[in-house]
Amino acid sequence: MTWSIVARDPASGYLGIAVASRFFAAGAVVSHIRGGIGAIATQAFINPTYGIDGLELLDRGYQLTEILCRLTSRDDGSAQRQLHLIDAQGHNHAFTGELCMDWAGHIVSQDVSVAGNMLVGPQVIEATLDAYQANAELPFAERLLMAMDAGEAEGGDKRGRQSAALKIHRDQDYPWLDLRVDDHAEPLVELRRLHAVAQERFVYIADTMPTRLNPHGMIDRREIDTKISELEAKRIAEGIASASFATPLKQPDDRLAAPRRCPRQAK
Repeated sequence: MTWSIVARDPASGYLGIAVASRFFAAGAVVSHIRGGIGAIATQAFINPTYGIDGLELLDRGYQLTEILCRLTSRDDGSAQRQLHLIDAQGHNHAFTGELCMDWAGHIVSQDVSVAGNMLVGPQVIEATLDAYQANAELPFAERLLMAMDAGEAEGGDKRGRQSAALKIHRDQDYPWLDLRVDDHAEPLVELRRLHAVAQERFVYIADTMPTRLNPHGMIDRREIDTKISELEAKRIAEGIASASFATPLKQPDDRLAAPRRCPRQAK
């Protein structure tokens, strides 16, 4: 009851999934990623174990075709399932069960696949893939968002809109970016707003987090605090409001604010 894009950014090796659906909190169950291992989107009459166990099989070195066979052959409901997956080298595969709700199907290309079910038609996944491949110069997250916007413009989920999500992993098990809109009239629009909020502070903090190769991360906050302060000052100087509902438009320095008038003294 959704459509999604699963991709590997060839320049960085990052793995990402974007999804949209007329279903509550699709991002909570569709998207499964392990940095440096692979990414799996499981959807339709969803079986979350496809994502959990599929990543474990990837980590153990199984081929994608064997993983698909193992996951679907043990599941009596596989004819109603859909999944697509990619490994850390960009090899990918997809499966659409014959009982998935029409329209249902998938497209697999180099470093990317798109799959959907209960869509208005094949043009949804075709437009999603075309937009992703036509915008290789954009940052990875932007490419994924633009791809989903293109699919929505072609009709998207034939039942309407409710949720959307974007998840990106670098080389760690935890996500570098994990945004979800669980219940919204315009979930892809709201997802873009959350992405804009993340650019104001979160992504810079995410870059400082510890990794297995650098288990302490960045422990001197001064560099990142300076960077964030400069970006905020620039935004305020240009009169650009924060995309965050929690951040008011304010002056970077109280001395720049309009002076308060003192109450007149009684004579």
